Amino acid sequence: MIEALVLYVPGAVIVGALIVKAPTLRRRWEQPLMRAVCTLLVGGALSVFLSAPPTIVVVNRLTGVVNFSAPLVYGLITVFSGACVVLILHWSGTPTPGVRRATRLTTATYGAVAVAIVALFARGEAPVERVRDLDTYYANTPWLREMIICYLSAHTVSSIALTVLCWKWLRRLDPSMRPLRTGLAILMLGGAFGLGFLAAKWTAMGARWSGGNLDHLSTYAAPPLGATAALLVGTGFIVPLVGGSAPWQDYCRYRRLRPLWAALRGFSPCGTRPVPLTWWSPVGIRLIHRESVIDDGILALVHWFDPAVREEAYGAARAQGRSEEEAALVADAAMLAAACRRRTAAGGAAAHADDHAPGRPGPYPLDSRPLTELARAFQASPIVARARDRATHA
Repeated sequence: MIEALVLYVPGAVIVGALIVKAPTLRRRWEQPLMRAVCTLLVGGALSVFLSAPPTIVVVNRLTGVVNFSAPLVYGLITVFSGACVVLILHWSGTPTPGVRRATRLTTATYGAVAVAIVALFARGEAPVERVRDLDTYYANTPWLREMIICYLSAHTVSSIALTVLCWKWLRRLDPSMRPLRTGLAILMLGGAFGLGFLAAKWTAMGARWSGGNLDHLSTYAAPPLGATAALLVGTGFIVPLVGGSAPWQDYCRYRRLRPLWAALRGFSPCGTRPVPLTWWSPVGIRLIHRESVIDDGILALVHWFDPAVREEAYGAARAQGRSEEEAALVADAAMLAAACRRRTAAGGAAAHADDHAPGRPGPYPLDSRPLTELARAFQASPIVARARDRATHA
């Protein structure tokens, strides 16, 4: 049972990812990238599910063909491998004639390998049902041996190509492209597990061909490595698609604004009264409320800003080699942090309630990108921490 769960759980996760992305895949089905994603997820989930021993027994019984699961699973692994290569080709940028030719060549090659796997199985003889060790049991059987070599070779080529291409691309990517960089890192990890799976399989097969016996590598070590590889590869391709979506970007902004929100909510009227937000409220609504709290808090502190604090922080940031833009951001964060401490010491949200003009604009529009950067400096900058400490002791 545990052996089956090792394969079923990753398969269920891949199916969950497919269900989550189904609306996007359906709307953009005309794009080769979306079709490749769908093929990869379906092929990965089916190959993991169908390679579990209980499923192998059921499929063999339903079809009435001994070891019918072998060409089925091997063919699905080949399709999965081809989809990985196609996705990497399309991920590298706008499809060019060279990319389209490579895509057609990859599709034709892996399609031919899948057909060859079925033909070789039909030509060979596998009278004894092997649920866990078909590879090594029939390693020296004519035609079946070639079938096994076909699927392992195709999978080896795709795993190496996936790992190498992801590594080269990751080194060229801008650090700001976090979802894509994360996806590529996960793909490289999946490729490493895939190579571990292949190393176990090839070693066990080589031992059989040389008269030895290392069947345990193929029977017990390879399946969990292969299931983990399929899960990581599927996740690696999904992460950039999710990370580039509007809800995910809203969530990231919402999370990054937390330091400012936590510091300013006590000064904001909309931060001190109850609001109709529940745990299931959309992240976009939560983001709007958080930005409103921050903006109102900044307005409430306008008359507590000390230009001297800003000038000192700006000079310290420039002395550290920061650019003018970065130094200005740190200086604003320091002035804001000092204002928070001084107003809190003067009596919190009730102090000087009429100090600011109600319609006066704040220094950071709600839709400005520096707001999240301001929150990061507000929380992490040592210069801001010093300004905050000095305001506390003043």
